[in-house]
Amino acid sequence: MKFSLLVAIVPEELEQECIDAATEAGAVGMTLMSGRGIGGERKKTFFGLTFEGSQSVMLLTLEKGLSLKVLKAIRRVVNPTGEDSKGLVMTLPIEHLGGIDMAQVKRFEERIRHEI
Repeated sequence: MKFSLLVAIVPEELEQECIDAATEAGAVGMTLMSGRGIGGERKKTFFGLTFEGSQSVMLLTLEKGLSLKVLKAIRRVVNPTGEDSKGLVMTLPIEHLGGIDMAQVKRFEERIRHEI
């Protein structure tokens, strides 16, 4: 079985909606981290204070066939119109993997059997 790492960087205010979308698409677990980004646009200031929005970094280890479905579900949340995206989502192949819960692997296998 091959796995992919899905990385999503989303505004903190969309975190729960992205979690829900990923779960509905078949993801069974993820790691969440807080982050800040530096983009090409100037930061907004308010009374001389710079506002930097908080971001959530979501890491999901997924069966390779499921990763595109989850990516598309999160993309619909962060980029619903196809124009101004509020986040970034990508997958990376995993060459070696250790420590994954075998119950999660069994759920992946069951999902594959039901979709065939």
